[in-house]
Amino acid sequence: MIDTHAHLDALDDPAAAVERARAAGVTRILTVGTDVEGCRHALELSEAYNGVFAILGIHPHEAGDAGPDAVEEVRRLESHAKAVAVGQIGLDYYRDYAPRDAQRQLFDEQLAMAADIGAPVVIHTRAADADTRAALDGFAGTVVLHCFSSPHLLPTALERGWYVSFAGNASFPKAVDLRLAAAQVPADRILTETDSPYLAPQPMRGRPNEPAFVVYTLAALAQARGEDPAELEAQIDTNASACFGL
Repeated sequence: MIDTHAHLDALDDPAAAVERARAAGVTRILTVGTDVEGCRHALELSEAYNGVFAILGIHPHEAGDAGPDAVEEVRRLESHAKAVAVGQIGLDYYRDYAPRDAQRQLFDEQLAMAADIGAPVVIHTRAADADTRAALDGFAGTVVLHCFSSPHLLPTALERGWYVSFAGNASFPKAVDLRLAAAQVPADRILTETDSPYLAPQPMRGRPNEPAFVVYTLAALAQARGEDPAELEAQIDTNASACFGL
């Protein structure tokens, strides 16, 4: 099984978390960098553990502080053998931790970089559906909507063949809209993730999330889709391998 999006560097003990994940049957983890230093750390973690790969990018929250050479540095890091995607990139108008014009410029620059190097993009979007959709209009590569929470983007995702990744919040009792969305995603386009240490799934709610807990989100998705969990697990593994070139 795979956790397609985790922040191992934000866990108290990444080594122990990787071991617990393996014991739970999670043999592959994609860890994410959200600024240049975080990207370097993600690569270090990918080198330290078998089955760990890196997603590298500059988060929209960092747009106001990213230096002029930040995107070029990420491009250089993307040449590493265990770098598998550009992300998480996008727009966040909910927190607004960075000016929106700076977020849009950074997003456009990273989309252009991903197109140049032929990498998939992992998208973060909150309260910015229209601008996210517009920015992606000109991007012809592989798109993953990370931690899906934008039902209004689902028709576009289905039309354009984007991957849709669900995190632990899809298991929350009130997240009916997310489970309805999960039921509509084609079998070859669904992914699951933890977004560790955030959004622990319902059975582990209140605890720091970690890659081992992706099994609970998988179970919630399987129930929502009326599918056998083992079959969905195998399908998601196949999807992730195709999406990220694993």
